[in-house]
Amino acid sequence: MKLCMIGTGYVGLVSGVCFSDLGNEVICVDKDINKIKNLKDGKIPIYEPGLDELVKKNIKNKRLSFSNDLKKSVRKSNIIFICVGTPTKRGGSSADLNQVFGVAKELSKNINKYKIIITKSTVPVTTGDEIEKILIKSNSRNKFSVVSNPEFLREGEAIRDFIYPDRVVVGSNDEKSSRILKNLYSPLIAKGAKYINTSRRAAELIKYASNAFLATKITFINELANLCEKTNINVDDISIGMGLDQRIGSRFLRAGPAYGGSCFPKDTKAITSTADKFSTNLSIIKSVIKSNENRSQLMLKRVYQILNNKVKNKKISFLGVTFKANTDDMRDSSSLIMIPALSKKGALIRYFDPTGYKKEFKGYKNVSFARSISRCLEKTDLVIIHTEWNDFKSLDFLKLIKNKKIKIYDMRNLYVPSKMTNKNVKYYSVGRG
Repeated sequence: MKLCMIGTGYVGLVSGVCFSDLGNEVICVDKDINKIKNLKDGKIPIYEPGLDELVKKNIKNKRLSFSNDLKKSVRKSNIIFICVGTPTKRGGSSADLNQVFGVAKELSKNINKYKIIITKSTVPVTTGDEIEKILIKSNSRNKFSVVSNPEFLREGEAIRDFIYPDRVVVGSNDEKSSRILKNLYSPLIAKGAKYINTSRRAAELIKYASNAFLATKITFINELANLCEKTNINVDDISIGMGLDQRIGSRFLRAGPAYGGSCFPKDTKAITSTADKFSTNLSIIKSVIKSNENRSQLMLKRVYQILNNKVKNKKISFLGVTFKANTDDMRDSSSLIMIPALSKKGALIRYFDPTGYKKEFKGYKNVSFARSISRCLEKTDLVIIHTEWNDFKSLDFLKLIKNKKIKIYDMRNLYVPSKMTNKNVKYYSVGRG
């Protein structure tokens, strides 16, 4: 099939590349000229394991191409995916749909034959209805279908999630588009993916509801970790004991920092905003948002306690600064709150992250990027394990740290407390009493 992905951000690029690897002819379109030029040269703008190899492979096989020409690309394609950003509006909580509706207006001018217009971007309920209204102004209804096909790709695991999805959700209000899209996804269905056909509005809500529930699980175990610390209980035992109940499941029950990234923060806010418009109070999700916003401050308070409130001139080493491992995404990472706060109090901060230097910390004189783990930990007063990269899971801190008084704050519970204590390391973790 001939597909056009509008937007080469995380969703558009990964989905487009994977669709081409299934044998489709895919054009990825973006208005950013430099980004398209780099993609044509095989330079990938995001960190996603395995993606660069797939891009090169499918460019070589002439199934994947990149373009700045939206008009030409749309006219050549049968199925159009809208994959542009839907960030939170400034000063509010609802999703900013300017890019989505901007694309819809461009599409309305270039429908030369029957097209399936798909929102792959995460959009609030009734967005598809609004897109349909825009298209119908310039086109007859039989020349297009508007469908919701939300993505469920985890950063760092996106290629695997695309090829072996838990489910494929297609929200369509007509049989023709449903039939075509089931055929498009048939290679994945053949591998065991569950295909779910719903109304368009239901598909839009499934994505938000899923992310809000996962965010709730993270926040729930983080709050229990707070209780565990005060009652001398190991939160890992609680996670295992709960997770073995098949009704609950163990995934997303790991205590640690606040959730961050491209989805959970904005999607929890957007679903509550949508509910407010329909006079419905999603009080549980609102509580989750508030609790998560407080999480980084609680962890900062723990750092102050570990340092006996003597932060000035203390050398603090951050291992990892992205919101989670296997991604370069800094959006809503708790490091963006913790590092500036510690810097303001006069701490001398070094950080190492496998994805390299971060421009977000450029303006802080006492914050520097270390090019290696050993350089980051040299003569440090406190190590903060912030992100659960594999690189940090089996370090010999006694060899790496040239300081007899070793202190480690493991925000990801990567190490066994008793083993660290046996090495005379002052070790602090999350929710372990």
